[in-house]
Amino acid sequence: MAYGEIIFKTESARCLLCGRPACSEACENGLDIAGIIRSVRFENITGAKRRIGETNACAGCTAPCMNKCNRAKIDKPVDITGIVEELSKIEVEIPKESVDLSIDFLGVKCENPFFLSSSVVGSNYEMLAKAFDMGWAGVSFKTIGLFVPNEASPRFATLEKEDNPFVGFKNIEQISDHTTEENLDFIRRLKADYPKKVIIASIMGRDEEEWMKLASLVEKAGADIIECNFSCPQMTGKGVGSDVGVDPELVGKYTAATRRGTSLPILAKMTPNITRIEDPAKAAVLMGADGLSAINTIKSIVNVDIHSFTTQPTVSGKSTVGGYSGKAVKPIALRVIHDIKKTAELADVPISGMGGIETWRDSVEFISMGCETLQITTAVMQYGYRIIDDLKEGLSDYMVKEGFKSVSEIEGRALPDIVPAADIDRDTVEYPKFVREKCVGCGRCYISCFDGGHQALEMTETGPKLTAEKCVGCQLCRVVCPAGAIASGSRVAKNLRH
Repeated sequence: MAYGEIIFKTESARCLLCGRPACSEACENGLDIAGIIRSVRFENITGAKRRIGETNACAGCTAPCMNKCNRAKIDKPVDITGIVEELSKIEVEIPKESVDLSIDFLGVKCENPFFLSSSVVGSNYEMLAKAFDMGWAGVSFKTIGLFVPNEASPRFATLEKEDNPFVGFKNIEQISDHTTEENLDFIRRLKADYPKKVIIASIMGRDEEEWMKLASLVEKAGADIIECNFSCPQMTGKGVGSDVGVDPELVGKYTAATRRGTSLPILAKMTPNITRIEDPAKAAVLMGADGLSAINTIKSIVNVDIHSFTTQPTVSGKSTVGGYSGKAVKPIALRVIHDIKKTAELADVPISGMGGIETWRDSVEFISMGCETLQITTAVMQYGYRIIDDLKEGLSDYMVKEGFKSVSEIEGRALPDIVPAADIDRDTVEYPKFVREKCVGCGRCYISCFDGGHQALEMTETGPKLTAEKCVGCQLCRVVCPAGAIASGSRVAKNLRH
């Protein structure tokens, strides 16, 4: 099949990622079918290949896995045999060794870079015991305060696009709904039972005294690091959450108060709901923060019902501005982290990055932007803690293939090539290159070029034809091509392009 990668994306995306996968139970060859599909789903092709072995184990099989596929109860089963068949054709080097993913962050040893971020995914002992057993390095425990918020119901909503029901995620949840003592007890028990796992205690006070007191309490409970939540966008009280994060003076004052209460390393969790994140970040570091966390969720409104004119999540007919997360915010998170690392006073400040991380590839992008640890929530809420398998395996395989011996060797590698707009090469044009054998003749490139570009394409019987005199090299055609039939071509000086 010519479009193996495309088949992977479309068919693996149809998989329901069942909690108890009937496909694996039905496999006569003992394959972890669900694990294979999940690895494909999370761009871990090498891991998927490792799971099927060197031969096509499905050859001659009657596909009982597809007969048991729960997706068939909705429309039709996932084409499991097709996915496995395509995998068997792909030639990839499967590393026999792995690399050490451990890092030192703020002086604390972490077995890998992957943490659960401060949210419902890390909010009690039972949850985190399961996550730690599965391989997560640590958690930023759900924000602890000296008060218990009164939560709304429901409090989650998603933004859909075509067949993706989870492009973005909105929540109106606040800090932990457990009492302070309950949360401290969770930390004590977790640290006692999992001494090598890293506990970051996220805290939120309402004044200097509370910040100082909370810092002291979580240190005594056994936390390794403290994270100051200056960024939650949906708190109901004044002077908390992102109300603090947009005010450098408050950020500095509360960071200093936290420092007075603890000797532990301090992270300041920054809000993206600001024009210049560098200003509160500098204030935090100046007043005692050892590192930064970025980004928290983005203020949002999603899904206006055009009949009732209510938005989601709807609580007794009303809604409110909430925090937006998930894959949709990844470009914003990367830009914010770039802005921090390109600020001279902050260039060497350690960063724990978050915002739309789902796959090992996402994690490499964040590390290459200068992050040392990574925090994840939305992907876990959708797919579960099990994504850690593909995160660790994918990152390790990538590092082996690229020759990296440690995670720190990747840190910041993308920063030098991100330059001011004035420094971009504007004297040359890079033309698109048409891969005829992949073209299906759909005409998407022509439509987009004519209606949204420079009318440089025409459709012929053999596919798109380029008029070089009109082409400006924007490559909109390449971006919209659904078949991967357009690539980047030759680059020439503008004065030579005709």
